[in-house]
Amino acid sequence: MLKNVRLSLKDLLGEKYVASVCAARAFLTGESEKELRRIAEEKIDCWPEAFARRQEELMVQVGGQAVPAFDDTEPGAPTHAYGAAQHAFASPLSALGAFRLGEDGRLYFAGKSEHYQIPLGHAFPGYRLIENAKRLGIPNATHNNTRGFVTRTLERRLIAAANGVAPDDPEMETILREKKPGMLNTVINLETGSLAVEAALKMMLARFYSLEGREKTPYEGKIPVFLVMADHGGGPTGNYHGTTVLAQTLRGLWPEWYEESEAAGLYQVVPVPINDLSAFEKSVRKYNQDSYKTAGFCHEIIMMNYGGIRLEEEYLKGAYALCRETDTPVLCDEIQSCAWYDGLFLFRKYGLTPDFVSVGKGFPGGEYPASKVLASGAFDSLSQFGALVTNGQEELASLAYLITMAFIRENGAEIEAAGRYYHESLSHLAKKYPALLDGVTGDGQMSALSFRRMDQANVFCRYLNNTLCIDASAQTYKKSCPPVVLTKLPLIVSPAMMDQLIERMEEALAYAEKEAI
Repeated sequence: MLKNVRLSLKDLLGEKYVASVCAARAFLTGESEKELRRIAEEKIDCWPEAFARRQEELMVQVGGQAVPAFDDTEPGAPTHAYGAAQHAFASPLSALGAFRLGEDGRLYFAGKSEHYQIPLGHAFPGYRLIENAKRLGIPNATHNNTRGFVTRTLERRLIAAANGVAPDDPEMETILREKKPGMLNTVINLETGSLAVEAALKMMLARFYSLEGREKTPYEGKIPVFLVMADHGGGPTGNYHGTTVLAQTLRGLWPEWYEESEAAGLYQVVPVPINDLSAFEKSVRKYNQDSYKTAGFCHEIIMMNYGGIRLEEEYLKGAYALCRETDTPVLCDEIQSCAWYDGLFLFRKYGLTPDFVSVGKGFPGGEYPASKVLASGAFDSLSQFGALVTNGQEELASLAYLITMAFIRENGAEIEAAGRYYHESLSHLAKKYPALLDGVTGDGQMSALSFRRMDQANVFCRYLNNTLCIDASAQTYKKSCPPVVLTKLPLIVSPAMMDQLIERMEEALAYAEKEAI
């Protein structure tokens, strides 16, 4: 059972800062400084009993007609691709916790946390502190040269969490000064996960090419080679690191563009087999000789865009050792997994020491777009304009991070226990339907049912989505992708709610067993 956490802005940001904020606001508006201090010191219940109880009550009603349908035919102005993918009937009229009321008036369960954005659900009570911050006049908009106190505080706390120490630990001063690979101690604040990954890729490329045409580079004249996770056919579609052009070429998009770039010796992408350390070593050795140099190894830990496959700890530790030996920086892409674990980062549970970690999605809880890249000072090579986003330093977005981190930190053990329970429950379910399922992939709340055939996965998923109003997805857009159905439950989903979800899944499996012949 999740514990309630009571927080005030003063608790999160300190006495000195809130005193200065209240004095500044009183000057600007003429408001009572005493009343402003009351707002700054107001304790907010992050997980009140009534909210938790309402989640349990709503779970029973998922799939039912809750309110009259919203009868509207507004199509918007989407591109062809977005228009073809639109399901307006499930678009939100309102939402609370793990639930969303669709435009069709039915109650939906956010089984994928609205594509990984809401670890703490919709309208998480703790985010009321953001409204208090607004009442104190703390602005959201700042710029790169005026990063506010909240953002600077967040940077330090992210680095502390990434290194497993407290923000006020004296060791932090040593960590922040280090310039060695594997020691995360710098932060670039960006808007999206794609831009966070792009910043890491740029810092890797900056060892081969000059950003502004003036700097000397350590591997000038060498062909940079990016190692990425392969699909089961040996191609590059197993990885996913965002939607910038460079990141998309890592997974096989823009083929003509990439082929021209490779032919010109600008860079090369080499897919490496999943969990095959021997093959990884062969690639590392091959592309660190003659005109080649490995520019970086990019990976997720749980491949949520390729079957929910989990990379093995032994494999990653071996790969990291080879990368360190050959001066190959490692990007651990945690855009999807960050904020979903005790300790906040999955790489820490593996004992890994990446050179770059991309984070986002979950940390701001769906309140703001706010992603970041944590980096080792050893690769701090870009000028300010090398990775720049006007809106990346938003103060209220940083506050959302701090609230999320504080709540997860206090509930880490409960979150871990619930994640184990869910994964084990899915495993028991898989054993009951051996004709359909051959196991479970992923980990914790980020778990997926692995089907024997794609048509079975599709029938099951459509029944879950359309009949039972439970969000899940089958990856049908990659030719060689394993047939799985992915879920990513909000961390606020209790074991009792998970039991009801498993019952609905069993109903969908029974349907699929009859229909997918």
